[in-house]
Amino acid sequence: MGEYVDVAGLKTWYDTAGEGDPLVLLHGGMCTNDTWSAQMPVFAERFQVIAPERRAHGHTPDVEGPLSYSDMAKDTIGFLETVVKKPAHLVGWSDGGVVGLLVAMERPDLVRKLVAISAHPNPGAVVPEAQNEMLEVPPDDPSLEMFRSLHAASSPDGPEHWPIFLKKFFTMVATQPDIKADDLASIKVPTLVVSGDDDMVTLENTIAIYRGIPGSELAIVPGTSHALVFEKPEALNRIVLDFLENDPAPTMMPFRRAAG
Repeated sequence: MGEYVDVAGLKTWYDTAGEGDPLVLLHGGMCTNDTWSAQMPVFAERFQVIAPERRAHGHTPDVEGPLSYSDMAKDTIGFLETVVKKPAHLVGWSDGGVVGLLVAMERPDLVRKLVAISAHPNPGAVVPEAQNEMLEVPPDDPSLEMFRSLHAASSPDGPEHWPIFLKKFFTMVATQPDIKADDLASIKVPTLVVSGDDDMVTLENTIAIYRGIPGSELAIVPGTSHALVFEKPEALNRIVLDFLENDPAPTMMPFRRAAG
């Protein structure tokens, strides 16, 4: 059941389900919490699942000025401090994965484990055809119907704000984020990097994130795209829950994780 909370002046909507250790879900860009429909009830069997909607997304209103991943990460830190009030697992998909990485860099004390699904370190990490086509799509294009309908159904800014939001969003994704190797190396929380094998974030960049975060783990879900949370939810959920609930299994022939 959803409700609003004031986070440093931002009227932030969030949904909760289940009981136990807190697990915070961070949705993708242009999306709402509806996109976690295949994950939230499953995770809620083991955790207290808390799913905020970021500024300009879902029920959370837009704010004056441009959108930025940095501001969204600050909002998420404020949300963790205000609502969760203790370290939580973060599971982020797409833009939510980017936000999760930034939070883990800035406030590792608030993060128990991080799962970054289809996250990208910079705009060049996305396959060119996806990046170029997306940035040229007009607000009323049929390809955006799912996102447009999610916005219309929930945004307190009204459907007339959709073109304004879309322009701000496209400007953000064309220029951000800018996560460098040193930034990834600073992440000390246990991290699982996940991608579809046909993701619009290139495998090379997914592997760069994995290699950049000390001690992280990597999962490539076969037969999936950037929409793997919808395409193979059962496989994804098993991978995520295994990582969150268990310590790393000792391996017989470690190289990357070899002691010393």
